[in-house]
Amino acid sequence: MNIKITDLLDLSHTMAGDYLKQFQYPWEALDGIKELILSLGAGLSPEEYDQPAEHVWVHKSATVAPTAYLGAPCIIGPETEVRHCAFIRGSALVGANCVVGNSVELKNVILFDNVQTPHYNYVGDSILGYKSHMGAGSITSNVKSDKTLVVVKGDTAIETGRKKMGAILGDYVEIGCNSVLNPGTVIGRRSSVYPTSCVRGVVPEDSIYKDKDHIIKREA
Repeated sequence: MNIKITDLLDLSHTMAGDYLKQFQYPWEALDGIKELILSLGAGLSPEEYDQPAEHVWVHKSATVAPTAYLGAPCIIGPETEVRHCAFIRGSALVGANCVVGNSVELKNVILFDNVQTPHYNYVGDSILGYKSHMGAGSITSNVKSDKTLVVVKGDTAIETGRKKMGAILGDYVEIGCNSVLNPGTVIGRRSSVYPTSCVRGVVPEDSIYKDKDHIIKREA
């Protein structure tokens, strides 16, 4: 299973690169996102970043709609667009050239550069890699219905020790509209998920997920 950080993510496309390097698996980084943002924010230049509220940093080139809510701590990167009624609950590190769309909710997440969550998405306790895209209405489910600890299931099962874990998307991942990524989902680089899918476990890189019994290799 190619589910280590180095298998999934190009760390040059996030302010969290040095932080993520210390971990083997991406979900190991979820507990420290709040402290990471506070540390990074304290070092940001006021010439480049506005601070509209305590522990909220917004790059001067970013666009934030007046109806959006930015909860602390969060960082909004250069050229990023936060659209109307977006709800950033806090502990959100949003990279450069991202889209956080209408009625999108973010909580305890790292969005790499050029990530798009444009319409009615919930992303919680998750990491979205470079140029990944969440189709309209697609969400990360971050708590199991029986409230037991999340297990990442692929060729083998890896216990995360976490009650809350959404999804990890590798670079260039495409998630189809109205899909649900169940707790512990890991999608490999350059893979796509069909619309209205219910995904759990590991989807290999360079794959097309049609349903749980039909995951095909993407042709070059």
